[in-house]
Amino acid sequence: MELKGKKVVFLGDSITEGVGVSNLENRYDNRLKKMLSLGEAVNFGLSGTRFAYQTKPSSCPSFDLYFCGRSMNMDKDADVVIVYGAVNDYIHGDAPFGTEDDRLPFSFRGATHRLMKYLTEEYKGKPIVFMTPARCHFAGFSDEEVSKNTLKAPDAKPLLEYVDIINNTAKLYGVHVLDLYRNLPINPNIPEDSDKYTTDGLHFNDEGHRVLAETLADFLKKI
Repeated sequence: MELKGKKVVFLGDSITEGVGVSNLENRYDNRLKKMLSLGEAVNFGLSGTRFAYQTKPSSCPSFDLYFCGRSMNMDKDADVVIVYGAVNDYIHGDAPFGTEDDRLPFSFRGATHRLMKYLTEEYKGKPIVFMTPARCHFAGFSDEEVSKNTLKAPDAKPLLEYVDIINNTAKLYGVHVLDLYRNLPINPNIPEDSDKYTTDGLHFNDEGHRVLAETLADFLKKI
């Protein structure tokens, strides 16, 4: 896919907002803009946010501005939409994981369907790209475990199951998926990787954003 001069919008959470970088110029979307000569890189990153609607209000109200709602405020003239999220659904979202029949944003499964359906209809004919959560080791637990957050619903899963819902749902809507869990060469469960690429086992530092931007650029060139 040729992206020179194109307008790309980025919908995401704290990583897309730039938590962990020393300067916003080092954030992955700004790096990508330079690497691929984008016309515009419009950032809709907001810390703490999730795909799914929160059942009980969060201590920080902005955390509850979920992706399905915020997507409606994005620039409608974008040439490409890139969505990077769901790690907060895994870590602290209290919405249930959900069932195969869910289509409303009150469960993670339902929210994934709702978000992809809306974006493919609103930006019809334009590339929609989802990046799955990458590996993490955060708040004292590995992504291979169910989150230990006390808010989690009884049907909570390890991170890979959230990743695979994104992968499988995307096939139904013709959405492109960059599976960072499997394809980003960073694994914070390895202490050396955590120290080199992250600030806390979840949020990438400047070096982590460099690797993320390069991985995304390579993926986009192949679409």
